[in-house]
Amino acid sequence: MFRVGARFVHTPAARKALIEKIIRVDHAGELGADRIYAGQMAVLGGSSVGSIIKKMWEEEKEHLDTMERLAVQNNVPHTVFAPIFSVAAFALGAGTAMLGKEGAMACTVAVEELIGRHYNDQLKELLEDDPEAHKELLKTLTRLRDEELHHHDTGLENDALKAPMYDALKFVIQLGCKGAIKIAEKL
Repeated sequence: MFRVGARFVHTPAARKALIEKIIRVDHAGELGADRIYAGQMAVLGGSSVGSIIKKMWEEEKEHLDTMERLAVQNNVPHTVFAPIFSVAAFALGAGTAMLGKEGAMACTVAVEELIGRHYNDQLKELLEDDPEAHKELLKTLTRLRDEELHHHDTGLENDALKAPMYDALKFVIQLGCKGAIKIAEKL
């Protein structure tokens, strides 16, 4: 990275590393979201919130497809922990759904709140580097962020705050997500 006027600009190698990090971690995150909703559907698919979960899951499938395409286009390998993240995310989705709709929605709120902040951090990084060079990626990540924040709001509207031990549940889920993000950024 070097300074040009008032901003820092990545060298081509640093820019490539930034793009790889973003795509790898976002692919892992969208894989995790897909598996969380799959776990929730396995438990609550036939319940009053089944259609709500299914709609969010369909959007997450599209997000995962988007990240798959970006990974191929940019020759970015998936995190080596993808199989572990997949199993853990399904277990998280099913486990929180076993607490009832409130537990499932609390999981949604916890994950989507953190992911919204994470996407914002990535958008800032790309804007600081070169908004024109990253125009399409900025557009894609902004759309994904906005849809994730809509899921967050859907969780709140569907009694997430009524989940047993909501604050503790949210803390543990977000801590796990932060750990997964750190791992996926590197490996």
